[in-house]
Amino acid sequence: MKRFDIITLFPEACTPYSEASILGRAQKKKLIKIRTHQLRDFSPDKKHHKVDDSPYGGGPGMVMAVEPFDRAIKKIKKGKKSRVILTSASGKRFTQTDARRLCKYDQLIFLCGRYEGVDARIEEHIADESLSIGDYVLTGGELPALVMIDAIARLIPGVLGKQASLEQESHGEDGVLEYPQYTKPELYKKWRVPEVLLSGDHKKIAEWRLKNQRKKE
Repeated sequence: MKRFDIITLFPEACTPYSEASILGRAQKKKLIKIRTHQLRDFSPDKKHHKVDDSPYGGGPGMVMAVEPFDRAIKKIKKGKKSRVILTSASGKRFTQTDARRLCKYDQLIFLCGRYEGVDARIEEHIADESLSIGDYVLTGGELPALVMIDAIARLIPGVLGKQASLEQESHGEDGVLEYPQYTKPELYKKWRVPEVLLSGDHKKIAEWRLKNQRKKE
C-alpha cells in the first residue's frame, strides 16, 4: 500500500478531498493511505504550540520554523523508500513525468508552508526536493499537495479501474493533450457532435482523434 502524508497547519482543508471520489475509494480498497498531520503537534512550544517566528534581518510577516518540520519527519518517515517534498512556488514545476517518477516510492511526505514561507533550512536539509504546480502564489501548500497526490495515486494499478483510460488520457510525456470528447445528445442547440464519431468506423475515428490531439502550449 502506498502511503501519502501531509504535514500542515490545516488538516481539515485536506481531508474532505482525500476521502472523496476516486481517492476515497482507493483508500477503502487499501490501495493507498492518505494521512494528514497537524504541524503544531510537533512544536517544541508545549504551551502555545508555536510553529513560526519573525524573519532574521527584518521584513513583513512570519516564517515557519525548521524544528517542527524536522520533528514531524522523524516521527512520520517510514523506511528508505520515502521521499520528502516541500510544496513551494519557487520549486521545480510538477509534471506527469514527476508523477510517474514519484509513484515508485512507498511513502511520499508533503510539507505545506504558510504565511511568508518556510525557513530555508527546510528546503536545504529536510526536503528531498521542492515542487510547484504553477507560476503563481497560493496561501498555502495544501492544494499543491493534493494536486500531486491525485496525479500520482491515479497511476497506481486498480485506483482508476480501467487501464485503458489511463493509457489514453491527457498529458503524456510526449507533450500531447487528449483529443476532444463528446457525449449525448448528438445535437444541443446548434452544436453538433462531429459526424465521424457517429459513423461506427473505428479506423476513421482513430484517425480523427489522432489528428485532433492538441499540443501543450
